[in-house]
Amino acid sequence: MFTITHRDPASQARSGLLTTAHGQVATPVFMPVGTRGTVKALTPHELHDHGASIILGNTYHLYLQPGHELLARRGGLHRFMGWDGPILTDSGGFQVFSLIYGGIADEVKGRRPQHAQRLPDMVKVTEDAVIFKSYLDGSRHIFTPERSIQVQHGIGGDIILAFDELPPFRAGYDYTRESLARTHRWAERCLTTHRERDPGALPNPDQRLFGIVHGGVFPDLRQASAEHIGAMGFDGLCIGGSLGADKSQIYEVVAMTVPHMPDGLARHLLGIGDVDDLFEGVARGIDMFDCVSPTRLGRHGTALIRDPSRRWKLNVLNAPLREDDAPLQEGCRCYACQHFSRAYIHYLYRAKEILGLRLVSLHNVAFLLDLMAEVRAAVAAGSFADLYAAWMGKALTL
Repeated sequence: MFTITHRDPASQARSGLLTTAHGQVATPVFMPVGTRGTVKALTPHELHDHGASIILGNTYHLYLQPGHELLARRGGLHRFMGWDGPILTDSGGFQVFSLIYGGIADEVKGRRPQHAQRLPDMVKVTEDAVIFKSYLDGSRHIFTPERSIQVQHGIGGDIILAFDELPPFRAGYDYTRESLARTHRWAERCLTTHRERDPGALPNPDQRLFGIVHGGVFPDLRQASAEHIGAMGFDGLCIGGSLGADKSQIYEVVAMTVPHMPDGLARHLLGIGDVDDLFEGVARGIDMFDCVSPTRLGRHGTALIRDPSRRWKLNVLNAPLREDDAPLQEGCRCYACQHFSRAYIHYLYRAKEILGLRLVSLHNVAFLLDLMAEVRAAVAAGSFADLYAAWMGKALTL
């Protein structure tokens, strides 16, 4: 399902084609996140028009509401939400384990959440399953590896992920090793369940299953997991788990993991999507990325711009934008930049008009999709190092 088309001579970057039941995806690719079956504030038509080729849906949220049984009866998530392109669904593990620590999205990257708190009554981990309470109504639910795969079968995504345990960054070596072994055992159970499915009873009979490589920040564990998961027969691999204390350590984790992953499988770095992270990930051989950041930033009044000195971000609420007739980003092809000024968007946010967050969310998604199109073209032309230097303001070094 994955073919490498070009390799960059100055780095580990590669471009390729990922073939799914709902079309091909050119890589490296950024996929907008549609957690609950919608990329927040945007329509499928807008996503298509601005270059999205694949989106991500969240198994945990879709399982709780509207439910995978309903989705299966309605022909799967594609038909239900009106999106005819490829969909990847995560396993639900990240969200389930986030009930252990408030703000685990920061915790797994080594940043202590401001209001972190243990919630031991919300989730219990056993060898067989994870028992958790719904954030909607407190009802009790059980996710086994088998259950996660069955739920994803009902949702009908083109790419589904194995169920894994997510230890927090500060778990330490011994627990990370123990958790890694459990994740490997769960991976085998996921494969067995997937192979025993009845394709004729599913809304998408041609689903592909990706495994997830863990190991925290420990090189020997990352190597062991990459080699173990890579030899199990998955259709692709993800890098997950605790990624490090800061961005530099995230890049180290990727660098210590990728060389031990099979070259012919697509590689997905889970939950990463800042501009610098995309460049650094591609340079180290990553093919797929996802992140909620472009629409989350849009909801909070931050637009992505081509300016590394501002970390590629512009606060549209800043007073000087009140009379700024320029678009959010000169040369941007998105609908917001083609039709509206910074001054108008600044006004929309000040007036609390919902159109403002829609326009900036759309711009941010389009910005990252266009960036990845530039990256693919540069890899194909053998000039990725030049593009890296132009965007990052420094030479590419690995």
